[in-house]
Amino acid sequence: MIRAIDVHAHVSTAPWFRSIRKFADGMRAYYKTEQKARTEEEMARDFVAAGVKGCIIAWDAETTTGEPRIPNDYVAEQVRKFPEAYAGGWAMVDPWKGELALREIERSVKELKLLGVKFQQGAQAFFPDDRRFYPIWDLCQSLGVPVQFHTGTTGMGAGLPGGLGIKLKYMRPIPHLDDVAADFPRLTIIACHAGWPWHDELIALLLHKANVVMETSGWAPKYFPPALKGELNGRLQDKAMFGSDYPVLAHERLFREFEEEGYKPEVLEKIYLKNPQRILGLKV
Repeated sequence: MIRAIDVHAHVSTAPWFRSIRKFADGMRAYYKTEQKARTEEEMARDFVAAGVKGCIIAWDAETTTGEPRIPNDYVAEQVRKFPEAYAGGWAMVDPWKGELALREIERSVKELKLLGVKFQQGAQAFFPDDRRFYPIWDLCQSLGVPVQFHTGTTGMGAGLPGGLGIKLKYMRPIPHLDDVAADFPRLTIIACHAGWPWHDELIALLLHKANVVMETSGWAPKYFPPALKGELNGRLQDKAMFGSDYPVLAHERLFREFEEEGYKPEVLEKIYLKNPQRILGLKV
């Protein structure tokens, strides 16, 4: 039995820790978890043991961080090697790479068969509504693939001097995602995380734009803002998907807290399985 589809999971092997080297200590303190590199087999076993099919993410913020990327080919390879653990993978491109970024997106979708593209605007230091990046959204809309955007605060640099240079302004839902959603109405936009401290903006965006959905990764459910909890149990129950931010949060903890927070069983079934299957076209 598959308990859930995790639409937002990072790899936990050595390439991940190399790519976030400058942020690793801060993230351990922020999430209060000790993280260590796993083998590929150990990572796959984590998902199988939890009854979860993961959608794992590549990484590329080379321009702004100078740290090595996790190639999209690596993520595609893991999905092929461990179909019992993964439902798919997300490409990630550095938006500052211009034409190279566009070619890599097309290759990742058409050749590598990845689900779509993930962006982390804080680490990559860009506003989604900056018109210089509109060719990226136009391409993703044309390819018919969704795009993930980070919303709200981040564990990267949290609690450290200057936040290690990460600027939260890039991750505010309105106006930045709202403009993209309005200008590209056929583009499915996935707002990652709970959007705090702009969670009310995120709720408004989700209710107003049919092409915007969300996923719940990076936050323990007991810490969701009350307004978001109420909407997930009501008007947003068809627009939310389960995500973990693995390896920083354990699946079992997330399941336990979701069930302790009073969500209706039929709502959890949607968030865990039905919504990601419908929104991402996954067959599990």
